[in-house]
Amino acid sequence: MKTHRRTVSVLAGPAIRAAREVYTTVPSDAVRVAALVEISAAAAALARTVVKLRRLDPDLIAPHVADRTDLRAVLGRGRWLPTMTRHVPAPVSGPVDLAALVPAVLPSRSVRRRATRRRSAPGQGSLFALAAGEVSR
Repeated sequence: MKTHRRTVSVLAGPAIRAAREVYTTVPSDAVRVAALVEISAAAAALARTVVKLRRLDPDLIAPHVADRTDLRAVLGRGRWLPTMTRHVPAPVSGPVDLAALVPAVLPSRSVRRRATRRRSAPGQGSLFALAAGEVSR
């Protein structure tokens, strides 16, 4: 599990570095906070989208994050409180080579779900008159 957490840390490194740069270089507090809110809102929306589309269980994601409270807040099942401040250390790695971290795996089928229509058994047409387009008045 340590390897997965390290991989997550390396992948998050450039985004954390960008957020820290905004935190340390923007002179206006209001603009700095607004930029950090925009960054975190975009990242949280993308994370929620992946969880929703892939139907991921948050309990499977929890071992890979540093703080489970943040996971629940990002996914919308918790919330951040003003007291939830902490030091965010600078990432140790430089640019990330994604090909080296994640093997090239293509999905075996389309991500979209395909709807299939069931065929009704012969002889049951009268039971489903509305489905066949007949409307009684």
